[in-house]
Amino acid sequence: MVSDLTKPTRRENNEQRKLQITGGSTYILSLPKEWVTRNELKKGSLMVLHEEDDGTLSITPPKLGKKEKQDEAFIKVSPNDPPEAVMRKAISAYLIGYNILHIKTQTQNPLSSKLRNHLKIFARNYLVGTEIVTDTPTDLTLQVLLNYPELSVQSALSRMSIIASSMHKEAVTSLKNLDHATAKAVVETDREVNRFGLYIVRLLKLAISNPRIIKEVGLDNPKNCLGYRLIAKSVERTADHATKIAENVLLLKEPVNDEILERIDKLSNLAISMFENSMEALFKHDYNLAESVIEKIPQIHKLEKEAVLSSKNVKIEEIANTRLLIESVRRTAEYASDISEVVLNLNVESVLS
Repeated sequence: MVSDLTKPTRRENNEQRKLQITGGSTYILSLPKEWVTRNELKKGSLMVLHEEDDGTLSITPPKLGKKEKQDEAFIKVSPNDPPEAVMRKAISAYLIGYNILHIKTQTQNPLSSKLRNHLKIFARNYLVGTEIVTDTPTDLTLQVLLNYPELSVQSALSRMSIIASSMHKEAVTSLKNLDHATAKAVVETDREVNRFGLYIVRLLKLAISNPRIIKEVGLDNPKNCLGYRLIAKSVERTADHATKIAENVLLLKEPVNDEILERIDKLSNLAISMFENSMEALFKHDYNLAESVIEKIPQIHKLEKEAVLSSKNVKIEEIANTRLLIESVRRTAEYASDISEVVLNLNVESVLS
């Protein structure tokens, strides 16, 4: 009889077992009895085998039907809960991977019309691939219908960056023409970038918690998740500064003089080309292109200084808005540099001997 002191425990995960052969051509390896019992397996149970990139072979037991489903979140709402607080809970549940979000009242009282409207607008504007599948007085259910292979991290990031770049260009165009309608359109477009930003964070969290889906979400390995999270944040901030440019245009009462426009336009063209090149470097795994983006930062600072000096001729009530415009253009270039630094880290092995 084996004493308790010699029994293998769950912590002993480096146990060695000999590979055996049966039938002359089939290799077999026995599994620890404790592990089999703990996972409620028996003779004939189907196992999932998965070979990792490093050659490691993982053995996973099938999901047990009687286990509680982990893809449904229940958010209880009281009459005094502000809609913003409920939405923050829903966003958190969405980000960590829940596919079904049930928003229910704690009592039999119906959800307020204000909360219902907030949640519906929120789902349409901020949660990619999410639809309202249940709409009763006491329950509003949102379901994520988009599977991650349908829209990978890189595809979502590409769309996100295209929108951000377009926003910047439209914002500067609205400045040249003092076009408030175009500026308002830029401000409204910002939520599209935020939608993809949340979706990317959701995918990255899922990939970190389950490395087996790394390739399904469009990445090569788990260590890239942090880099892509930083890049998504920089793209989101780029769009935020395009929005700030547009918001400052809305505050201008008179067109900016030609000299300042020329300076800002020159600074903007360089900044947005840096941003687009940084994203191209990411998608093409181009270390040298990313390096060339970073090297342009001194040129950006020089152009910014020239633009600021020329803004001295602006009317006193317009100076603040003009300076903020210039700062947002410069920040676009700096975020491009931040993206490029991450690209260097992701691809440094390509230039090492």
